[in-house]
Amino acid sequence: MSLSDFLNRDRWDGRFEVAECRRALHPSGLPGIDFALNPYGGCEHGCRYCYAPEVTHSDWDSWRVVRVRANIADRLSKEIQGLTGVIGIGTVTDPYQGAEARFELTLSCLQVISGSGMGVHIHTKSDLVTRDADIIASMPHTIGITVTTPDDSVSKRTEPGAPLPARRLEAMRTLCDAGLDVYALVGPVMSSLEGRERELAELICSTGVRKAVIDRLNLRPILQDRLSRMGIGASEKAVSTVRRCLEERGIVVSDAFPDRPRNDSETLHLR
Repeated sequence: MSLSDFLNRDRWDGRFEVAECRRALHPSGLPGIDFALNPYGGCEHGCRYCYAPEVTHSDWDSWRVVRVRANIADRLSKEIQGLTGVIGIGTVTDPYQGAEARFELTLSCLQVISGSGMGVHIHTKSDLVTRDADIIASMPHTIGITVTTPDDSVSKRTEPGAPLPARRLEAMRTLCDAGLDVYALVGPVMSSLEGRERELAELICSTGVRKAVIDRLNLRPILQDRLSRMGIGASEKAVSTVRRCLEERGIVVSDAFPDRPRNDSETLHLR
């Protein structure tokens, strides 16, 4: 597949390169997920708290150039034969970042998975996931939508390429109204949330979701230096306060990694 196959620029016109993957599925150590599937490499969201570039030894600037894994659905159709379990979609990069509107690799993978008997666990910061509500509903599924703040200005600073919080919250509402299994992934919880925990909890509750997962901020050296220059760090106060505010509203709250050390480098916010 070449660049000439992707001419529909009216849907998205960001920076990308076409690549091919040797494998579509990889074993996963994430709780409740058997295989990891990432239709794209790199992520245009550019979240300041993301340490995927660091753990994958990628340059920060090049990380925001989306690598379009053009053959991933073909590879998946071969690898999925005879498998059972749950496929985590978006364990490292967001499967519904803007490039998906143009290339539809995530949708193509869902079409392969549909009817296989396998389930999916999707992680995203994008309301584009609502486009695929019908096909997701046709298979065993869970969808986690990440929210880190109710404040647009904080969101623009810390996750500049991602949809603003209101769009993600509306996506939760849309999917809940359609009867899908959706939860709010609150994380990473940063000090920038302090004083706004109750507001965020109320917004999450208003969408109709009944579950939330809290993910602590796990700092690695380069990440810590980048966030400290922004005056942002981890906050156990914000973690405990947002948990309490959610539970007071009847939301069932769990930890992303309850049995692992807080500084473990494997978290759900690698997008």
